[in-house]
Amino acid sequence: MIERRFEQVIFASRWLLAPFYLGLVVSLALLLVKFMQELLHIVPHVLEMSEKDVLLAVLTLIDLSFAGNLLLMVIFAGYENFVSKIDVANHEDRPDWMGKVDFGGLKLKLIASIVAISGIHLLKAFMNLAQTSREELMWLVIIHMTFVVSGVLLACMDRLEGHHHAQAPKGGSKPDAGQH
Repeated sequence: MIERRFEQVIFASRWLLAPFYLGLVVSLALLLVKFMQELLHIVPHVLEMSEKDVLLAVLTLIDLSFAGNLLLMVIFAGYENFVSKIDVANHEDRPDWMGKVDFGGLKLKLIASIVAISGIHLLKAFMNLAQTSREELMWLVIIHMTFVVSGVLLACMDRLEGHHHAQAPKGGSKPDAGQH
């Protein structure tokens, strides 16, 4: 009886994560404020801006959008994987991936978004070469390539883990405690 109560307390402790996800929702709202600030800054000056400056401004908006997408994925998938299912199964706007992204899939989507965001920062630096030092550009490339290689290695590890599970004997064997 003590063990059962202890396990119930541990299981209920997942709700301690709920405020984290609520905080991420607030962060998403903050990104929206920053996005609108950038948009309102661009719109009145678009006719006097050079093509390069407009493109840089649009890349900033795309960057903020990717960050918002990343936050939303973490909020939805994290909450559903670690706290509770979100009960919107019959809602017409429910994303197809929702409820299907496990922890491994979330990691891959996360690194892919980080690579995309890093790529946008690198593109902005290349488009603004006159204001970018050689050392800064070198570090941006190194960081971007680190993210790319990390993503490829993560995907390979997930594939190997999936291949390992596919070859595991079927039956009453329990999965390892370290599996996701």
